[in-house]
Amino acid sequence: MGRSTLFLIAAGVLLAAGCSPSQSPSKDKPLPAVGTSSNVGKPSSVGKLPDAAKSDVAAAVNAANAATVAAFNKADAAGLASQFAPSGELVDENGGVHSGRQAIQGLFTKFFERFPKAQLALEAESVRAIDDDLAIEEGVRLVTAGEGTNAARVRYMAVREKEEGEWLIASYREFADDPPPSAQEMLGQLGWLVGEWVDESPEGRTTISYRWSEDGSYLLGDYNLSVGGQPTSKSQQRIGWDAVELTLRSWTFDSDGGFSEGEWTPDDGGWVVKSVATLPDGTTGSATLTLSPTDADHVTILGTDRVVAGQVEPDFKLMIARKPPRPDAEGR
Repeated sequence: MGRSTLFLIAAGVLLAAGCSPSQSPSKDKPLPAVGTSSNVGKPSSVGKLPDAAKSDVAAAVNAANAATVAAFNKADAAGLASQFAPSGELVDENGGVHSGRQAIQGLFTKFFERFPKAQLALEAESVRAIDDDLAIEEGVRLVTAGEGTNAARVRYMAVREKEEGEWLIASYREFADDPPPSAQEMLGQLGWLVGEWVDESPEGRTTISYRWSEDGSYLLGDYNLSVGGQPTSKSQQRIGWDAVELTLRSWTFDSDGGFSEGEWTPDDGGWVVKSVATLPDGTTGSATLTLSPTDADHVTILGTDRVVAGQVEPDFKLMIARKPPRPDAEGR
C-alpha cells in the first residue's frame, strides 16, 4: 500500500498536530439565580454506621447547614464564624487560607460590606462519619450577589468536629466546579484546520478542504487525490467527539468503497493517531501515526506499525502544508 493510500486511510488526522492538545477552556454559563432556599433538609448519604447513628449525624449536619444559610442570608459575619471550631480554617477557591474565628469573621465582614444583599444556598451531597466525633461533608454552595443575579457555584468539602454536641467546621475548602466541556468545545481544538491544505508527493497530489458542519458538532473534510494531473479518488471525512470513550475520533469514507476510523491522543505538543481501515476487497489495515508540527503551516507525519492484510508495511515520513491563498484573493 502506497503513501497516498495510507494518507487517505488516516484521513483527517494528518493535520491535527498543528493545534495545541490542551482542552479549550469552557465558557462561563449563567446559573439560575438562587434565593434564600437551600437543600440542607434533603437526605444525605452517610458512612457505615448503625441506622440510628446515621440519622443523628445527618440531622445534625443538616441543622448546622441551615444555621449557616440563615446567618449568611442575614449578613451575620459573627454568626458564620461561630459555625467554625475556634481553630478552624477556611480555604477559598483561590487557595487563600483563613485560620481561626476572628480571621473568618473578618473575611465575611469584608464580603458583606461589598455584597450586602448576597444570598447563599447549600447542597450537601454526602456526609461520612469517620467516628463518633468526626465527619466529612461534601457538596455544592451557590452564592448570588443580589436579587436577579446569576449564582457563583463551587464545590466544597468540610471536615466537622463534634464539640459539646455541635458539629463545628474544623476545615472548609472550596474547589472550582466548572461544567464539563461540550463536544463543540472539545472539537474546537481543531478549529484552525478549517481551510485548504495540500500534500504533494511523488505518488500524487492530495488536496484537502475542511469546514464546520452547520450545527458546529463536526468538522467535515473533503479529500481529492490526483496522479499525473488526473483525478483518481475522493474521500469524505467527519471528525467529532466520542463522549463514551472521551476522545476525538474521525470517520472516513473513500470513493472506492473503503472506509476507516481514527482515534486521536494528544502527545508532546502533537498527536498520536491509531487508525484502522477496511479496504474495498475486504482486507483490513491499521497504522500508528505520530504528528508533529514544524511551524504554523507545516506538519510532519511519521507512519509506523503499518499492517495490511496481515503483512507488515514499511514506515514512512511525509509533510503536509497549508495551501497559500491565491494572489487575487489576497488583493481582495
